[in-house]
Amino acid sequence: MDHIIDNCKGINAGTTAHSRETVHNIRRRMNLLLRTGQILVDSSADTSRIVRNMHRAAAFLGFKTEYIHIYVDYYMLTVSFSDEHHSFVQMRRCYKHGIDMAAIQDISKLTWRALRRDYSLDDYENALNWVGTRKRTYSDWAVAICAGFACGGFCIQFGCDWTAFFYASIAAILGNRLKMWLNAQGSNNYFDIAVAAFVSTIIAWLSTFISVPGNAVNAFVSSTPWLSFLLSSTPWHPLMACALFIVPGVPLINFVSDMLDNHIETGLVRATNTLLMIVAMSFGIAVAIKFCGIDNFVRTLSMTPHHTFIEYGIAAAISAMGFATIFNTPLRLQPWIACGGIIAVCFRNFVNLGPSSGNIGLDYGPIIGTLCGSALISIINIKMCHVIRTPHQCITIPAVIPMVPGVLMYRALYGFIDMQGVVGEVTFATSNAIKGSLILIMIAVGVDIPNVFMRKWVSMKHQKRLVNMVQNRERCGKFVDIDKVE
Repeated sequence: MDHIIDNCKGINAGTTAHSRETVHNIRRRMNLLLRTGQILVDSSADTSRIVRNMHRAAAFLGFKTEYIHIYVDYYMLTVSFSDEHHSFVQMRRCYKHGIDMAAIQDISKLTWRALRRDYSLDDYENALNWVGTRKRTYSDWAVAICAGFACGGFCIQFGCDWTAFFYASIAAILGNRLKMWLNAQGSNNYFDIAVAAFVSTIIAWLSTFISVPGNAVNAFVSSTPWLSFLLSSTPWHPLMACALFIVPGVPLINFVSDMLDNHIETGLVRATNTLLMIVAMSFGIAVAIKFCGIDNFVRTLSMTPHHTFIEYGIAAAISAMGFATIFNTPLRLQPWIACGGIIAVCFRNFVNLGPSSGNIGLDYGPIIGTLCGSALISIINIKMCHVIRTPHQCITIPAVIPMVPGVLMYRALYGFIDMQGVVGEVTFATSNAIKGSLILIMIAVGVDIPNVFMRKWVSMKHQKRLVNMVQNRERCGKFVDIDKVE
């Protein structure tokens, strides 16, 4: 919905035809600018990227920097084009808030291409409409299956065997597909999350009847040689990973990035929305755990893996590509995202693990390890985003998502929800909350800080290029002359 306020002396009476045409032209250009920003907000771009792209679009649309003012809120975009005599203001509501890396990439390319090729307004509008209305790259079932295998990759990172990997994947596939169906029916998003987490956990629990000794089904499987592949040495691990397709990794990272870039209000709204999603997920899992009566695994099950680095790399690649599918990342980027996931996770594990846990590594712990892993791939991608021509966010975030501490956040919230007055409960919940929060901050800092430090150097080249394009357009009379409005 658009709200338009025009305070131009003489517009409603006594204006010339040329003045009315100028007003109509300004309104159309502002509408295109708002549409550009709306696609970015609805695709979950971070606020700094939204502002940069909108300023670049404003330069193409002919708005002088000193006259254009842009305000980005989580639910509302506002653009003002004004001087001391004229004022045009338009506002547009943003309400979808999905994740669409393809749209973020396409808008970034479109704003540069429109400047370079001197698009007409019609050309720009047609391209913008194409980005905003095209179908997603992957079908619902493809997303559900890839998200399921991503959760299986998480399970490997927690120390499960490859049989448990498939149990976690199957539970996640079915739970995620149910969530998509509920979303399509128009039900409440938080309710959908809770139901999907509950169903995924129940399905993972049912898999233990095959893999846990001591029941008739397991006895039958154990006595049948050709069914031995169904047995698992880590039967409870799928319950930790089966609902992690819900973990809001992109909003979490964007929240910290917005706070670091001084977009405080938008960052706090993202944080609140993210917390509600995590609470809904934890509630669904907690109800399922109570229903199944097996809550001891929440506190006692080890998350320390003892795999080879080849296995870590395979699991990380699967998880990174799976989440890239959820985020609608262009298919051509998937090979590098897989490489990025391998680099980030393997380096994290090398710094994190060590002799104290029976592994090879530096033994510096998960917090330092996560910072090093996310910072390393972020630094590499500062160069790679120019090589493969895509925004930094589109290839970095999917690569670091496998390091998001979903289980720690879940264990913390479950610990607070399930308190019964036993000594140590507060310590257990608080410890997991602090550790999970610190790891999350380290991911966002690792992703954002190298980009912040390098952005000045990269932006100098981009800014010089942009200034040259703008000056050329100004010489050709492509800018709106607000003084023509009477």
